[in-house]
Amino acid sequence: MKKNLIALATAALMVTGAQARTLVINTDDQNPAPKEAFTYAVDTFKAKYPDINVEWNNFDREGYKTRIRNFLTADAPDVATWYPGNRMAPFVDAGLFTDISDLWAAEGLDKEMSSVEATMTRDGKQWMVPYSYYQWGIYYRKDLFDKVGVDVPETWDQLLAASAKLKSNGITPFTIGSKFKWTTGGWFDYLNLRQNGYEFHMDLTAGKVKYTDPRVQATFDRWDELVSNGYFIENHATYNWQEGMAPMVQGDAAMYLIGNFAVAPFKEAGLTEDQLGFFQFPEITPGVPMAEDAPADAFFIPSGAKNVADAKLFIAHIASPEVQTEMNKILGQLPPSSQAQVGDDKFLKAGFDMLSGAYALAQFYDRDAPAAMAKAGMDGFQEYMVKPERREQILKNLDRVVDRVYK
Repeated sequence: MKKNLIALATAALMVTGAQARTLVINTDDQNPAPKEAFTYAVDTFKAKYPDINVEWNNFDREGYKTRIRNFLTADAPDVATWYPGNRMAPFVDAGLFTDISDLWAAEGLDKEMSSVEATMTRDGKQWMVPYSYYQWGIYYRKDLFDKVGVDVPETWDQLLAASAKLKSNGITPFTIGSKFKWTTGGWFDYLNLRQNGYEFHMDLTAGKVKYTDPRVQATFDRWDELVSNGYFIENHATYNWQEGMAPMVQGDAAMYLIGNFAVAPFKEAGLTEDQLGFFQFPEITPGVPMAEDAPADAFFIPSGAKNVADAKLFIAHIASPEVQTEMNKILGQLPPSSQAQVGDDKFLKAGFDMLSGAYALAQFYDRDAPAAMAKAGMDGFQEYMVKPERREQILKNLDRVVDRVYK
């Protein structure tokens, strides 16, 4: 146990004295794996601090989204889950989160979680600690690449060349299922992150940049190089993301930009580890640092918490490499702590290495942008992919949404 953790525990005892110590925790996922992971975290915390009475409330995720503002303002728990980045910003700005920069410093999280620090930070202070995240990137059919004689691309020009060769051999370069439009958000994120960089992307999703800006136009120019050449499967707007996997499984498409959650369905559909590979989205603008999409789930301390001392103990517990290792074994995801251990799964190992060395991590378009902007943006992205001739009108429409959402 770290000495600073012992100090926190001692401080908690001094603050509460002989009074009963109760810690109220709210979490937001009742699916089997997250529920098991939360149970592990709570049970190991109670074993470490048996004098703390833990009250744990686990809500349905969609219901939690509608309740969070109410319970933060009316009867706040001591610890709760939420999303970092711009999704936490309104609550931070409203004074509903507790600054936990001291805990980041005490636990050395600026070193152990350096790649995720930016998305946990607002106004130069840290407000959340993540317990899990996962990578996005390009999953591909290694056997199809070998068949047509293309290598894994590291630059945009190499990706375009590989796509041209695949198509000339009767293989569609990219599959996608955009019926549920968030898959298009992944494409916009990566194109914009690689074209313009992380800081610009965050400014855009924060409403500081218009979509008709020349730099966003350059992002769409890159997208045009795929769309106009027919490098995506046809009729993708009629498929959900799982249905979009079928062309790749059947050998009709070679690549899919998607999150690591797709690996299990790919294997269940019959792809072997010898057939399935993964690579980082290639560089577009030389010298732009490589940021990644890595949606994270995190804990925070509400400003209305009644037991802040023990809440910090719990957050420190969640941040420990041991707990992050075990929670993510259960979740089948990645621990944000660089000191945690990753299992033998080759895709998780590849993601861990990539994200640990990332310049910064975005949270995904529908988390980094406010809900109304995210919906309009992804509606527009899908429309663009189906009707690229409407690009200018789509971007002008998104500017109007910016004016309304961020006023």
